Amino acid sequence: MCEHPQCRSKATARAPKSPANRTEFYWFCQSHAAQYNKDWNFFEGMSEDAAKAHAAADFYGHRPTWSFGAGSSARRAAQNASQSFEEGFVDPFDLFGDRPPPGQERAQREYEDPNAGMGRLQKRALDTLNLDPKADKSAVRRRYAELVRQYHPDSNGGDRSMEELLQKVVEAYQILKSCGMG
Repeated sequence: MCEHPQCRSKATARAPKSPANRTEFYWFCQSHAAQYNKDWNFFEGMSEDAAKAHAAADFYGHRPTWSFGAGSSARRAAQNASQSFEEGFVDPFDLFGDRPPPGQERAQREYEDPNAGMGRLQKRALDTLNLDPKADKSAVRRRYAELVRQYHPDSNGGDRSMEELLQKVVEAYQILKSCGMG
């Protein structure tokens, strides 16, 4: 039966009870559903900024977005922004579990194991230069300069036996420089 007062027609159309709770519905006959939809204002009670944000997010289906070349931190930021907008994110299957806030888990992991945030090439480059994973830029540059002076043929009276080691040191420094450590 139609839920409109004093209507005894068959309910054939459903209408959401509120914008905040779109899983509960009223059941109306066709004419009362049309009237309800005509009078219903989805943005009622929202600030102008919230209404504009909702309308903008509607373009993407209210899903988090990020630029094509962005890394995982940009994706996490977009997802967090999306979740804070939706208020009350529900994880019915507990897919995400009780995770710490983004970034905190990585910081803890890097504190416990300084190599945790590094790739294989970076670890190998630090090993080549015989440096600690916590080494800063100046320590990397100092060690690089020291090894170049040690292995360079001009420092060894023209002896080219250490040329291969020199090449490895230069490659290691280039790797660390490209990731911001040199």
